[in-house]
Amino acid sequence: MKVEIELDYWEYLWLVLGGLAAGIINTLAGNGSAITLSLLMWMGLPAGWANATNRIGVVFQTITAVVSLPKTERNRSLRRSAYPLFIPSIIGAALGAWLADETPDTWLRYVIGVVMIFLLFTLLFKPSRWKAEPAQQPQTSSLGLHLYFFAIGLYAGYIQMGIGIMMLAVLVLYARYGLVEANIIKLIMALVFIVPAFFVFLAAGKMHWPSGIALGAGQMAGAWIGTRYFLTHPLAALIIRYVLTAVLIVAILRIFNVTSLIFG
Repeated sequence: MKVEIELDYWEYLWLVLGGLAAGIINTLAGNGSAITLSLLMWMGLPAGWANATNRIGVVFQTITAVVSLPKTERNRSLRRSAYPLFIPSIIGAALGAWLADETPDTWLRYVIGVVMIFLLFTLLFKPSRWKAEPAQQPQTSSLGLHLYFFAIGLYAGYIQMGIGIMMLAVLVLYARYGLVEANIIKLIMALVFIVPAFFVFLAAGKMHWPSGIALGAGQMAGAWIGTRYFLTHPLAALIIRYVLTAVLIVAILRIFNVTSLIFG
């Protein structure tokens, strides 16, 4: 099925601005896809097409974030420590994207809604404020870590939304990285997750390129700004948390048609 939608210039502007916000949010923690998926479905794309089109912007964003990381010895060391996680992550992401393409749009819409509810609760309980002390030698290649990243890859390929918080949880609470180091590995692994999923959705032919490119332009700018200026800024993270909470509430109400039930 081919989807034909025509957007006004102001709708493209919203996509660029939404992509900008999502790029910054994804650099700092995650859940930026709550904004981009909501926008794409608001523009009229079915859930399956929105889920596929969302990957265009994520590709632009993750490449920009990784390239923008400062070229320090610590970052090079963290990149090397992520290498063992590539294979289970790629396999999981490819499988998850295939499963998403096989899921009917109506089901996928409600799956996205349920995930948004879960992410709203995680935001309300401030999961990104963990203060765990990093281990002297974090786990980098244990079987458990490989299984965790296969599972995250499966989910990332299926929906993508919220994988940043999932990776931070595993890297900080299980592998015992510090939050800053975990965030850098998260940026690298987000790029690994998106590549196989992108090509699976590309082959399925469900991408609306004008919308995806508009999102991608904003997400590239947001990733660059977030990586260069906001990555360790606590006030920015606090503001983003409140903005994202509001976006999730509106998106949940819309997906489950709660507003129509209230106002008739």
